[in-house]
Amino acid sequence: MTWVLHVDLDQFVAAVEVLRRPELAGLPVVVGGRGDPTERGVVSTASYEARAFGVGSGMPLRVAARKCPDAVFLPVDAAAYDAASVQVMETLRGLRWGDADPVVEVLGWDEAFVAVPGLGDRDPGDPQAYADRLRAEVLAATRLHCSVGIGDNKLRAKIATDLGKPRGTFTLTEQNWFEVMGDRPTDALWGIGRKTAAKLAALGLETVAQLAAADAGMLATELGPTMGPWYHRLGRGVDTSPVDATAWVPRAHGRETTFQTDLEDRGRIEDEVRALTRRVLADIDAEGRPAARVALKVRFRPFTTLTRSRTLPAPTNDAAVLEEAAVELLDRFEAMAAERPVRLLGVRLEMVPPEGGY
Repeated sequence: MTWVLHVDLDQFVAAVEVLRRPELAGLPVVVGGRGDPTERGVVSTASYEARAFGVGSGMPLRVAARKCPDAVFLPVDAAAYDAASVQVMETLRGLRWGDADPVVEVLGWDEAFVAVPGLGDRDPGDPQAYADRLRAEVLAATRLHCSVGIGDNKLRAKIATDLGKPRGTFTLTEQNWFEVMGDRPTDALWGIGRKTAAKLAALGLETVAQLAAADAGMLATELGPTMGPWYHRLGRGVDTSPVDATAWVPRAHGRETTFQTDLEDRGRIEDEVRALTRRVLADIDAEGRPAARVALKVRFRPFTTLTRSRTLPAPTNDAAVLEEAAVELLDRFEAMAAERPVRLLGVRLEMVPPEGGY
């Protein structure tokens, strides 16, 4: 059997902040925006103590403050989280098993897949022993706690992690898949969200077991020839993708800004679009690839969000050309823009593929 481990740092961002401010240990901590709950912004993460009050990621800071008025609100410090993440991933890469080096696939700041050739070949308990060692080594190196999911593929390992939180491990394989997952709702599966779960429920498929037993042809007809069969495989816990240590190469970069006061003046809106475009251009310049496509995101009052995009005549890193292309996209929102003030703007630049493709 090929074993895969999924490592997920517990309340990572909040935990990093508590390490920097030990006096916050045990308190409800909310990180988001500029750390001011009277301003517009959303929760990036919340400590377990804050989550007990119903505070969650993506929630407006003002709502979080109403749910947990005694919470400590802190601004996002991406540089600090980057540094902590690098230390975690370096620790994972150094955790050999016998003579074998681990393969580490980084998923983000706070999570990664880990596979080690030969793990479990001699002793079925090896994956648990390795997971225990992994948790201990990460804690010793970074003072951060993590949870580990053990699976016979990436999908099961990823789902197992949540079942082991916090500060624990859980094993999910073909043998116990339906025992553990069968009666759970379909959105308990990695890859199925609320909207897809609602579509499945409309077909009479509310649990993982029902999805697994569904007719794949029917799913293809109802949900598409690609997605339907894929959801069917998810229901059975099937995943054949390997753990891949290849560094992630971004297809695009984007920036967005939520304004504390809605914008109503067209000139000011254009200025903000140009400023955002310049910031994103600096990001793609660091990648060394020109932009091939420009997208503009606008959120109108009260909370209607629309996106428009266009392919450029030719790839370019010319600031003036990119700024003008982004501003011209405003005209595609003109009917709504004339009626509603703007509360958020976002610019995204999609780059040409790297040499050799993605």
